[in-house]
Amino acid sequence: MLRYARLYWLFLIQRLKILMEYRLNFFIGAFSFLAMQSVGLVGVWAIMRQVPSLNGWSFNELLFIYGLITLAKSMNHMFADNLWTLGQSYIRTGGFDRFMVRPINPLFHLLADRFCHDGIGELVVGGVLVGYTSRALGIPWTLANFLYLLLAVLTGSVIFVALNLFTATSAFWIVESVPVTLVVFNTHEFAYYPLTMYHRFIQVAMTWLIPYGFASFYPASYLLGREVGVMAWVGTLVAGVLLLLAYQVWKFGLQHYSSTGS
Repeated sequence: MLRYARLYWLFLIQRLKILMEYRLNFFIGAFSFLAMQSVGLVGVWAIMRQVPSLNGWSFNELLFIYGLITLAKSMNHMFADNLWTLGQSYIRTGGFDRFMVRPINPLFHLLADRFCHDGIGELVVGGVLVGYTSRALGIPWTLANFLYLLLAVLTGSVIFVALNLFTATSAFWIVESVPVTLVVFNTHEFAYYPLTMYHRFIQVAMTWLIPYGFASFYPASYLLGREVGVMAWVGTLVAGVLLLLAYQVWKFGLQHYSSTGS
């Protein structure tokens, strides 16, 4: 574990050196998602202007949910975004071959090969939203609540990574896996809002099939003092199981990798 931590640090330093060769591009990329997130926030604001309470949830509470899932998504964006490029940038070009001949885990190498600085903008947006709304809503930031927040963000990010790993692995068979990943990834937009406002089928799907609800609704409900029972805590277990299953699918796909020879 320590070996991989040191290796990741070395990969990260080299990546930052490359990015800082074009500093303006670095800062534009890092904060471009501020504008993109603003569009989503304007959508929430427009809805709440017409409906002051959405299924019993206020505007600030919706922003709190939005902030939580944005924080989780930012971790995935920064450290695991390379999963999106597996087919197009590595398998199609034959570049994945180098991962197969080096004495480190190929999945680790894929993830460490590219730190995506665009996610910094998402991290800033999520942090500001959670900080502002928690103060407006009077959430007491005790040590227990703070640790729960960290656990919730980590849980959410693992769920994002696991689902992307599931779908990205299809690149070993179809090469172009982005459309498959996009279909599943885009369902996270349901989790910007309280799950209780949806049909029962969507609630179940966002909890057990594509469990983005554990990245936003359930931890937000717990921190806001809304009763969700054990669902406030099972997200970490769900995330762990999902990641384990995704990794098994990855290993199966790896066995079927065939070099392009290019």
